[in-house]
Amino acid sequence: MRHALITAGAKGLGRKVTELLLERGYSVTVNYRSDEAAVRSLQEKYAHLKDRLQFVRGDVTKKEDLSVLVESALQRFGRIDCLINNAGPYIFERKKLADYTEEEWYEMIEGNLSAVFHLVKKTIPLMRKQRFGRIITYGFQGAADAPGWVHRSAFSAAKVGLVSLTKTIALEEAEYGITANMVCPGNIVGEMKEATIAYARTKKDEETPIGRSGTGEDIARVIAFLCEEDSDMITGAVIDVTGGVNVLHRYRT
Repeated sequence: MRHALITAGAKGLGRKVTELLLERGYSVTVNYRSDEAAVRSLQEKYAHLKDRLQFVRGDVTKKEDLSVLVESALQRFGRIDCLINNAGPYIFERKKLADYTEEEWYEMIEGNLSAVFHLVKKTIPLMRKQRFGRIITYGFQGAADAPGWVHRSAFSAAKVGLVSLTKTIALEEAEYGITANMVCPGNIVGEMKEATIAYARTKKDEETPIGRSGTGEDIARVIAFLCEEDSDMITGAVIDVTGGVNVLHRYRT
């Protein structure tokens, strides 16, 4: 049985990934920071799969918490096949780089970039021994081209750095059967993070060219595909899942 470790997998976009992988037969270790209600909700929904699901509390900006997360997954399931770096701190207040505090800057870098380093550092040796691994990171629309993103300087800097890191891991670890890819969600907000595609199709979205909002299910479907054994030809890819919406342009005015 394949085992997936997912950060921030109890709610939002991460919850839909957790749900889909469970439904496809994976065992899953879910990291969460503080939302006990979200954990209970998942535990109740998947009580019949409790032998394949565990939750580990921790802050991805803290290296010690990430060590506990990996160790907990190994102790319970004995392997890590898929590392899904769903967690990513974000500052919603719109402000220029010069107005960021040092604490805000480091939270963005640690949570969105350094956390991935610490997790892959611990999981790649395991994946090498297994001769199989799937590493998924998250970016933003257009991240592969390193665009400027007004009022999102720290977040975008971390994610663009993560693009290069993801591509480098893909090249370095290909010989061990390990792939690394980045998924870039579009403008998925509010209830749509945990919504299904069917639900989204009942609500017209004038701002998205395909006519509906993106959902957590859209992101989960891409990630589940990338985690498949026969998806090994796809590595080092940066995949936009946006429905054609220009996320960066929305925040320039």
